[in-house]
Parts: sequence; C-alpha cells; structure tokens
Amino acid sequence: MRKNKAVMIGAGLANMAAAVYLIQEGHWNGDQITFYSLDDHGSNDGAPTDSVTDEYWNKNHPMENRKGYVARGGRMLNYRTYVDLMDLLDRVPSATEPNMTVAEDTHDFDAKHRTFDKARLLEGGKGIVNGSHLGLNNSDRLHLTKLIMMPDSEEEKLDNVTIAQYFSDDPHFFGTNFWFMWETTFAFRVQSSAQELRRYMHQMIYEFTQIEHLVGVNRTRYNQYESIMLPLVNYLRAQGCHIVLDRLVTDWEFKDTTMQDEITVTGLEMQNTVTGDTEHVTIDDDTAVIFTNGSITDSATLGDLDTPAPEDMDYGAAASLWKKASEHFYDLGNPDKFFADRAASEWTSFTLTTKDHLLLNEITRITTQVPGNALNSFISTSPITALGHKDINMSIVVHHQPHFTSQKPNETVIWGYFLYPRRRGEFVDKPYIKMTGKEMAQELIGQLSKVDPGPGNIRDHEAAIMDSIINNIPVHMPYASALFNNRAKTDRPKVIPQHSTNLAFTGEFAEQPYQMIFTEQSAVRSGEIAAYHFAGIPMANLVKTPRYDKDLKTLAKAAKKMFK
Repeated sequence: MRKNKAVMIGAGLANMAAAVYLIQEGHWNGDQITFYSLDDHGSNDGAPTDSVTDEYWNKNHPMENRKGYVARGGRMLNYRTYVDLMDLLDRVPSATEPNMTVAEDTHDFDAKHRTFDKARLLEGGKGIVNGSHLGLNNSDRLHLTKLIMMPDSEEEKLDNVTIAQYFSDDPHFFGTNFWFMWETTFAFRVQSSAQELRRYMHQMIYEFTQIEHLVGVNRTRYNQYESIMLPLVNYLRAQGCHIVLDRLVTDWEFKDTTMQDEITVTGLEMQNTVTGDTEHVTIDDDTAVIFTNGSITDSATLGDLDTPAPEDMDYGAAASLWKKASEHFYDLGNPDKFFADRAASEWTSFTLTTKDHLLLNEITRITTQVPGNALNSFISTSPITALGHKDINMSIVVHHQPHFTSQKPNETVIWGYFLYPRRRGEFVDKPYIKMTGKEMAQELIGQLSKVDPGPGNIRDHEAAIMDSIINNIPVHMPYASALFNNRAKTDRPKVIPQHSTNLAFTGEFAEQPYQMIFTEQSAVRSGEIAAYHFAGIPMANLVKTPRYDKDLKTLAKAAKKMFK
C-alpha cells in the first residue's frame, strides 16, 4: 500500500537502507522520513571509548579507564553475494575518501589489501594447521551434500532442527577443520538452526574452495561505523531526514477494526532516555512504520581493563516491542525463539588497544602474515565438548591499521571474541564472561604461546606487551548469535506481513526468501523490500540475487574440495 511518509523505529543499516531507496527510487523528500532510535548505528558500531554514550558504562567506569577504542563486533563483506549492500553503498559518498562513493572506497581499499589468511587455524603444539584439508569423511560429505541439494520447497523439513540434530548420527563432522572454520567465520554453534546452515550452504557454496584462506572476504577501509554507517547518516541528514536519537519506542497503538487480522499502526509510545519523559507519536493514514524488530547488540554491556562486562538480563529493547506486536496478531513470529535462550545466543568480544606495535609484530611473526589479512582461530589441545572433540577457544581479527581515523600511528587495535563465554580460560582460571580486559589479554598471550614453541616465545615479551596496553574493552552480548537460534520459518515475520496496511519489519529477524542472515546483505535487502512496497515500486526492480547453488561449475568445485 503506497504511502507518502515513513517513521523508522531503529536507525540501523536496514532502516537507513530503506530511507535511501525511498529517496532515490521512490523520489521522496528526506523530510518525509523520521527515525526514532537509541543510536545512529545499530550493531555497526565503532568509536573511541571516551565517546561511548552507554549511561551505565560512563557512570561505573572512571574517566581514566575510558581510553582506547571499542567495537562490539566486526563485519566481513563479500562482493559476490552482498549485491544489495554494494548497490546501496554506491549511492552515497564516502565519509573519508573525497570524490568516491562508499562502494568505490571499499573496492579501492580492498584491491590494495587483498585477504589471504595463511593461519586460518592455529593449534597448540602444532602451530598453523593446514586448513585446505577439510577433514571430512564420507558420512560428512553425504550429510553436507543432502543439505546443499535440498530444494527451497523442502526447506521446512528443517523447521526446529538444530545442526547437532541434523548431524546426530555423524558426530565426526564437529571435529573437522571444515566445521572449525565455518563455525568461527560465521558464528554458528551446534545448537544453531540447521535451516540457517542450509541457506549459508546454498548462498556461500563457493566458500568451500577458499574458506581456509578467506580470499572471498572483502573489508572496508576503516571500522564499520566510519566506513558504512557514518556515510549513510551524513547523506540522510543532508537530504533532510529527521534522525531523533535517545528514543526508546515502548508500545504500539493499533487500529480497532472489525477485521481481526488487519494490522494498522495508529500511534507509538516512546521514552526519551535522557529526560525520562514519555512521548506519543500519532501515525496517520499516509505514514508507513518500518520497524527493525530485533538487534544482536541489544542488552550489550561493556567492561574495561580492570572490570568484566556485567550481564544485563533485559529481554532486549527491539525484541520487547516485537513481542508486544506478536501478542496482538497471530502471524508476526515468535521472538522467544531468539531472545529467550541465552545459552544458544550469547558471546563475549573484546577490543584491545596498544600504544605500540609489539603485540602486532608478535602476531605477524607467529602467523607469518601482514596485518589486515588475519582472522585466526585457536584450538584447544584437549577435548572439551560433549561430543568429545577439541574446539575453538577464541578468535581474533587483526585489521589493517589504522582501524579508526583518529588512531595514532603508533597504536594498534585488535578485535577478538569468545563464541562460548561460559567456558573457562586455560591461562586465566575463570569463565571468559567473568574476565577483565587485562585477563582477556593474558589469555590471548597464553593461547598464542601454545602455537609459538621454542626460544623467542611470545611469553618472553609478556610484561612489555601488558605494559603497552592502553585499554581492553570486554563486551558481553547476550543475543549476538540469536539470529542463528533454532527456529521454524514462521518464527520470523515477513518483511511485509500478509494483513499489514502500514507496518513492515526489517533486519536480521525478518523472514526473506533465500536470504541468509547475519550479513549486511540481508539487512539492506529487507529495507529495500519495505521501501519498494510503500513507494509502489514493483518488486521485480529489486537487485537481482545471484544463485551460486544453481551454478554447475561452482557445485563441481565444491564437490571436489570435499575430498581434500
């Protein structure tokens, strides 16, 4: 149903994409679009810690501890599959590179800093593991082939089936190099959705041939906020869009109609998180409401060098609003599948800032590669899983430096994460979630020392490395992997629900045919669909999605790779 104005609940990538398409394809004026959001970046953040606006963090951390940088997560791009994202980024100018669009900026940087990871897997006592040997047996290959060849029409067979259940008669799979690399590249877990794994296998099938080096990964020049979100914010503000921050939308008003399944939003209740005041926004007949109905960084908390990140038990701001809508109408999904099972969704990250390049140089020596190409996973040397297999302890990403425009030449910023934060450290005897930033750095050095035997071990430099640390910010994210949680297709609402007159859902918790979540691609696509719907643009005009799972050459290469 065509509209003339839009209210955006949330100012993440999906809704900003919707706004760009409404302006450029729907020919709307920017001042017809209003955002209400807690922030202007969603999960694509990155900033100096002295600019963090988290009220709890600023209240409980002294100013002297607010040093260095923090990014709750990191984003890898892929030109071959992220076609909607690249279309969007080619529509807005870069915030850092004159006379370039963001897409041109990214292509330019990536062409000069190609990803080729020589040390995708590291194992204690072995050093660099040859990841080109996937380690699959015939049972593994059979299960993967069935998943890859399953047609879209049969996908519902995997409703409410976990990856562990799908491979229940093939536990060997979870001890293969392939699983270790797939698990840490995309943040899957054994209890994640097999349906979602199938979508990744279909859309990323060509990664079989290059996953050990990540040559298909493309990266932005700087962190995701400065290279992706800031250009969008700048563009939308210049177009006259209203971006109202520090607003938490808390409840809906829906039209009271004799048609029980008609979904028409007539008003929103929200709170000004700075003043505490309650505000009301009336939604008229000409206005669309575009809602990002879940966030993987909701309820995230920060620590510092001397303090662990506290655990916030809140259900999540966006998910709470989604739940209220789903209680009104029967076809808007089931947020509990994603936000009521923290054991399946939580992980903890850290952003480490140093005042010199000693740690960076040691990682370069151990991995034999230059910064900007490394995404390294560290494997335990002893079985620690219920399946009896060794598993990943931690992963780090060493970005090209500088990773922030304000970063000094002598500073290094490294990001890492623990996919299973309740596991105990090997070098610091406590769960990762309970560690301070200092203890996480000590655990990192210990893990590196396992793959660095002999004289000149990184342990010889531990005191100097610890002295070089400006800050290390732990971040606990209870819903970081919630989008992978086990579910059925109907547990996520469609972007445009069947009986909706003015409400659309965007982001990683909206159901889209074929699209795989946890990507900038699916976020942009959902915003594009919402924009086209409310601007009256035919869906046939959407960016065309490539289907590599239908390409015989790609399938043949993947099949051959399975036997290595």
